[in-house]
Formats: sequence, structure tokens, C-alpha cells
Amino acid sequence: QVQLVESGGGLVQAGGSLRLSCAASGNIFSINAMGWYRQAPGRQRELVAARRSGGITNYADSVKGRFTISRDYVKNTVYLQMNSLKPEDTAVYYCNAELRERSWNSLRQYWGQGTQVTVSS
Repeated sequence: QVQLVESGGGLVQAGGSLRLSCAASGNIFSINAMGWYRQAPGRQRELVAARRSGGITNYADSVKGRFTISRDYVKNTVYLQMNSLKPEDTAVYYCNAELRERSWNSLRQYWGQGTQVTVSS
């Protein structure tokens, strides 16, 4: 069983910073990608940032230049450094991992439980 455990959400004023962390544990053979999604009330879940093995990184246009994703490949951990936060960044942030539990398994998606980020104006 694979678990993704997130931490680092909270309440911050506009212009402030937060750092999210997500650690993957359990039966993991290899991780293809780890990333962050978010979902605001009444809106669909959207990609914030993702980092694939090999260093390929994707960011939502709305966070480019403000957010930075990084991975610790030894600890199976992904981080999201969020700077210059805006009220529109308020959402539940979900960690995502695309991985194989065994070498013969197909890639599967796993999700964390979500962490609330609230940015006040």
C-alpha cells in the first residue's frame, strides 16, 4: 500500500510564502512523477506543478515565477515553495504521484489527503 502524506498548509496574508511537503511511502518500485494539484470551492481540480524523473517540470501559467517545485529522489518527497501568494491561490492542495509498486505493474496515480491553503487579502 502506498501513502502520500502532506504537510505545510495554513493561513497566510497576501504576499506571504508557504512551503508544502509530500512524502510517499510504502511499496514503491519507481516514481515517474510527483506533483501538486489544487481545488478551490466550486472549481475543478487543476494542475499546479509537476516534476518528472529526468527533470521535466510543468507549471500552471497562474503560478509561474511564484511557485517552485522540487523533489528529493532519495526520500521520495516533493516540495512546493509558494511565494507572493494571492487570495486566488486559496484552495485545497493535493499531492499526486505516478508510480509503480512492482517492476511489472503499470503506472498508477496516487493522491494525498489534501492540505488547505488560505491566503487572506
